[in-house]
Amino acid sequence: MRILVTGGAGFIGSHVSKQLLDKNHEVVVYDNLSRGFKKLINPRAIFVRGSVLEKEKLVRALKDVDAVVHMAAFIIVPESVEKPDIYYRNNVEGTRILLEAMKEAGVNKIIFSSSATVYGDPDKLPLTEESPVKKAANPYGQTKIEMENLIMKEHKHSGLNAVILRYFNPYGPNELHDPETHAIPNFIRATLKHEPIPLYWEGEQTRDFIYVEDLAAAHVEVLKLTGFHIFNVGTGEGTKVKEVVEKIFKIAGYSVQIQDLGKRSGDVGALYTSVERIEKELGWKAKVSLEEGLRRTVEFFKTLA
Repeated sequence: MRILVTGGAGFIGSHVSKQLLDKNHEVVVYDNLSRGFKKLINPRAIFVRGSVLEKEKLVRALKDVDAVVHMAAFIIVPESVEKPDIYYRNNVEGTRILLEAMKEAGVNKIIFSSSATVYGDPDKLPLTEESPVKKAANPYGQTKIEMENLIMKEHKHSGLNAVILRYFNPYGPNELHDPETHAIPNFIRATLKHEPIPLYWEGEQTRDFIYVEDLAAAHVEVLKLTGFHIFNVGTGEGTKVKEVVEKIFKIAGYSVQIQDLGKRSGDVGALYTSVERIEKELGWKAKVSLEEGLRRTVEFFKTLA
């Protein structure tokens, strides 16, 4: 298959592109590099520099494409609070324009990179795909809900084949965001520099941390599906953030001070998923343990030091 990956020069997109190429798919990386990195683009892929807001360029890039993996989005939660209009335009309007371009180019399959943030503060854990979608705690999460709704509407209207993957907490090599707002890369960078680790809520929050290569593999698995599907993608296990810090110290062979940042508005106490549906329907499950994933991630960040 020939697959166009929007945001393919980003953290997760670079891993998805590699795994698709390894399975002998042709890959077109479509990215404007405003948040992505040219060095993360696999040399085996075709690269088109463009924005999801550029419809004509998208239509040209979609020529002879069989499916789209849509990962292009702004994702920094604090920035979304400061600049909600920019997030709405890039994420929601960009998705609407992409869907129009796909229809014009005759492309009838999309795999969408969504987020567990659509569940808001859950009433019951573990989360399942049947858990209610709530008003998001921040504009970034709200854009993911609206992007999902656009795709669902297009499926009902035109029969678009669509898979929505709701990610939990991905981590791993190639995470080069600037500024970085995700916990694990910040913890590892601070540890390697012997600087205090910034920690909210004394690390008592529970999250479902999934290694990026496992997450990428789910995108390859769902390509064969038709119709409309939603899957939560996590490990099925919740881990306290402070336990992650302890594991990083163990890998490093030393500990550093903790910088207690107190509470943070918009944070959810616990978030983890059941993986029953994705295991049952696809036979997919996360293979890399948290310890092994952290070890590989620490090794990656050491190469940047």
